[in-house]
Amino acid sequence: MRKLKLIWDFKGPDAEMTAAHHLIHLKEYVKSEKVTCITTGVEKLSDKHHIAYLALEEIYMPAVRDALKPHRGQLWND
Repeated sequence: MRKLKLIWDFKGPDAEMTAAHHLIHLKEYVKSEKVTCITTGVEKLSDKHHIAYLALEEIYMPAVRDALKPHRGQLWND
């Protein structure tokens, strides 16, 4: 089974805080919807570009994608 990383991009001077706040909502969704996920997190791509992400098995992706509308996705590398 492939593993995917769903990504939400945040840009600008408040990108870090916004990504951290979005991560709270991702964790709430995972808990409330009982989604089996690998991990969640925030990454800094530059001073003004941060991402929040959710890694999961491909089978769970369509429901999460439709509910949370990630900006993009990629294969997850452990």
